[in-house]
Amino acid sequence: MEHLNIDGRAIAQGMLGKTAAQVALLKQEHWYPRLVSIKVGENPAIDRYIRNQRRNAEQVGIEFEERHFPAEISAEEVSATIAHLNVDPAVTGIILQRPVPEHIPIKAMQETIHPLKDVEGMHPKSIGNIVYRELELGPCTAMAAVELLKSTGMKLQGLEATVIGHSEIVGKPIAFLLMAEGATVTVCHHMTREVAIHSRRADAVFVAVGKAGLLTGGMIKPGAVVIDIGINVIQADDGSERLVGDCDYASCITTAGWITPVPGGVGPVTVAILMRNTLVAAQRLREHYVRHFQTGEESL
Repeated sequence: MEHLNIDGRAIAQGMLGKTAAQVALLKQEHWYPRLVSIKVGENPAIDRYIRNQRRNAEQVGIEFEERHFPAEISAEEVSATIAHLNVDPAVTGIILQRPVPEHIPIKAMQETIHPLKDVEGMHPKSIGNIVYRELELGPCTAMAAVELLKSTGMKLQGLEATVIGHSEIVGKPIAFLLMAEGATVTVCHHMTREVAIHSRRADAVFVAVGKAGLLTGGMIKPGAVVIDIGINVIQADDGSERLVGDCDYASCITTAGWITPVPGGVGPVTVAILMRNTLVAAQRLREHYVRHFQTGEESL
């Protein structure tokens, strides 16, 4: 059996090329996508992610602005900043970088971002739209995971899929996205008694728990697709560090038909989805303002 790595970097570049072409068309109509990133506190991992966002934004022609606030900032001040960005017509997308300090209620802040500018796809309305098969603007990591599955050419209708992990930003949205595509989905979590029973049955396994080596080759059926969304830092005896996913890659690669590497799998596609979401948000915002001027419809 041939075992293939799913090249997330190559898939991301293809997506970015298409987004860049659409951004160029939008600019011809004098509408300029502008993404504002809000970061609270210090976190080197977030800094790396923001650098990737900026690099991808520049590649596709999206203006990228960073706003960095100290960890001591109040939730009210963050909310006020978001409210200002909501009504600024020059801002077409807003992303609140995670994690935030404990005193900042992330769910409340996400609800503060206007749905038309919710490029991360985490507003309750954005997630709720998935239930109604409105799939253009959803959670970036979840959409990236499903995009990687589609890249294998497997037909999603009738596909047996198991999602290990049921977080609000990854596991649950993946399940809804897959169901919208016609797949049969099982979701496993910390109270699931025998995860392997479910994962061995699946044509595709998604794992997003944050536990290195959780999924092994003996837990998947031959030829299955494995989408590894986990990000874990492992320290070797010599003190060096390396990034791994939630799969025991060495054993899974001998059984899986396709597998996403970590790094180089879900991560690059997640940022590409963010750029595509920013484009979609800009297009929708333009349509909103056109209706506002033509019909007097209430503005943001």
